[in-house]
Amino acid sequence: MNYKRLLLCLLTGYTLASTPASAYQELQPPHEYDKVSKELVEMLEGIHYNRPQIDDAISAKAFDYYIDALDPSKSFFLKSDIDNLTQYRNSFDDALRKGDTQVAYTIYNLYLKRLEKRLTSLQDHLPEMIKGFDYNIDETLNTDPEAQQWANTEVELDDYWRKRLKNRALVLKLNGESEEKIISTIERRYKNQLKRVDQTNAVDVYQTFANAITAALDPHTSYFAPRASETFNINMSLSLEGIGAVLQMDDDYTKVVRLVPGGPAATQSDLSPNDRIIAVGQEDKTMIDVVGMRLDDVVDMIRGERDTTVILEITPSKGDTQTSKRISIVRKKVKLEDQSAKKEIVEIERDGETYKVGVISLPTFYSDFAAIQAGDKDYKSSTRDTKKLIEELREEKISALILDLRNNGGGSLQEANSLTGLFIPSGPTVQIRDQSGRVTPLGDSDTAITYSGPMAVLVNRMSASASEIVAGALQDYGRALILGDQTFGKGTVQVLQEVDQGQLKVTQAKFYRVSGESTQHKGVMPDIAFPSLIDKETIGESALDNPLPWDKIHETRYPVYWKMSAYLPILEPRHEARMATDPNFVAINAQIEEFKEQVESYKSISLKESTRIQQKEDNKQKELERENTRRKALGLEPLASVDDIEPIEEDTYAKEASEVLLDFIATNQMAQKQAEKKTAQK
Repeated sequence: MNYKRLLLCLLTGYTLASTPASAYQELQPPHEYDKVSKELVEMLEGIHYNRPQIDDAISAKAFDYYIDALDPSKSFFLKSDIDNLTQYRNSFDDALRKGDTQVAYTIYNLYLKRLEKRLTSLQDHLPEMIKGFDYNIDETLNTDPEAQQWANTEVELDDYWRKRLKNRALVLKLNGESEEKIISTIERRYKNQLKRVDQTNAVDVYQTFANAITAALDPHTSYFAPRASETFNINMSLSLEGIGAVLQMDDDYTKVVRLVPGGPAATQSDLSPNDRIIAVGQEDKTMIDVVGMRLDDVVDMIRGERDTTVILEITPSKGDTQTSKRISIVRKKVKLEDQSAKKEIVEIERDGETYKVGVISLPTFYSDFAAIQAGDKDYKSSTRDTKKLIEELREEKISALILDLRNNGGGSLQEANSLTGLFIPSGPTVQIRDQSGRVTPLGDSDTAITYSGPMAVLVNRMSASASEIVAGALQDYGRALILGDQTFGKGTVQVLQEVDQGQLKVTQAKFYRVSGESTQHKGVMPDIAFPSLIDKETIGESALDNPLPWDKIHETRYPVYWKMSAYLPILEPRHEARMATDPNFVAINAQIEEFKEQVESYKSISLKESTRIQQKEDNKQKELERENTRRKALGLEPLASVDDIEPIEEDTYAKEASEVLLDFIATNQMAQKQAEKKTAQK
């Protein structure tokens, strides 16, 4: 995710009385926030993990973040504007320290002037522009924000807007919309954008400015003005009726940040992180375009009564990103039991014998605090539930165990600590280093072990925070093979601090493994890699702007039960050989390669209708051919349409993980026999 883009959502603050588009008033600093500025400097320099000096180097970064927060797609400012504003590059630190933030409003008011002129002019000429588009002309639009440059002239910027508008119209045309509907939809989008600007006040601008400073320190430190946290990052997960997703603004779009494990979106649809929501509808009602709409207005449309259906039109983050699709989700309330640990048994045939491998899927690290406070001795927690499931699996005579932490975004640190203790005797599980350099180890004091046999932990790029602590500890102890993909890399700890107006969320500590390695930025690297459809370039700590770096401190004392690296030269070739012939993994790898090609090809998209239609048909044909190749290898009937394709079974990964574990067991047994033979010879 791109943190600079996140700052734009801070401009969707409080609702003010509507004013005509031509009567926008310049905003001035709210002097009641002068004290807040000085408090922020004191706190950031005093308690942030890095103990930074808010100086010109920070100011230069903050300046770039602020400009990008206002105009992320380089649609309003000209290069001459940016060159002129560069005089303020080293002024942000002084403005914050002195409590005089006029520089932020000088820049914002110029942005407001450029935006008002651009959008009001566009609305005046929009119908005739759309009616005059020729979709037979062979021209392209650059959609790569990293490659986009500031326009040198108004004529150059006009052409960029013409192409953007033409692309939006073409997308709607390819979706079967009439010319009249295309005009009304796009007109509504720009009215929404003007409305958002109309509702921006001086406090919103201050918040954006303050967060440009905090973003220069790390992506998780941020300032919230009063009542702003819900606007900044709205979580529709546990206490609200919705789809179980976290959303945020990204330019003019509502973007999916993550899905709540066990929630409606995660269980009922193929909605994914980084997907953009462009329209929302209810059952038997017309879809409403939400591009340019306030985040809280979009969320209100998605929320609704339990057991009713919401329809989302999205542009997907992977695959054909230039074509929208609609998905239906029944609104539910995410309950604790929906996120509870679950078990299954994978049976593997080898040499005429059937081996059972237990799989425990844990979507989050949870604890029913309400039940604990009420004195309920049977309260639910991830550790208690996992322990019970392990005991049940042991009764089934399993040969090995898999702990599936894929898509587990974390949760209770205490639960992560105690759950690790199910697999090791008492000992440290994680180290926490604060801004003073003091290191505090956390560990399991219970000497009992629930499961001591061979095991693996399945992870992917969405395994974060507490998941990384568990996976890292079990890897360091040599208690489990780590299988899957590099984890998220969220290895920092934030605390909330009150200021005169609002709150500061500040990074104050880092997590370190018992080996001394940080989980920050790099995450946990798997012992054996599995292919993943999640793009590490766009998701994960390393994909954020300005993340704290990976580093290492002194290791703590801990035993190593299996030296896993000694087994990898045997396990990896066998794993690779199976994946090379397994139809499911062959299809997944082919899909990954196609995604990579599409990402590159869509950095510059054609505005010629026939080309776009052909691209869409080609993508469908490739997808159908890939699926039918897989089905043929599995002895299944071929499909006639891509609409009939279903996701590849989730247990594909669990089955291969089971195979790796059985290889490990066989290799370990052989090593033991050889050791016993040498001992006997002596």
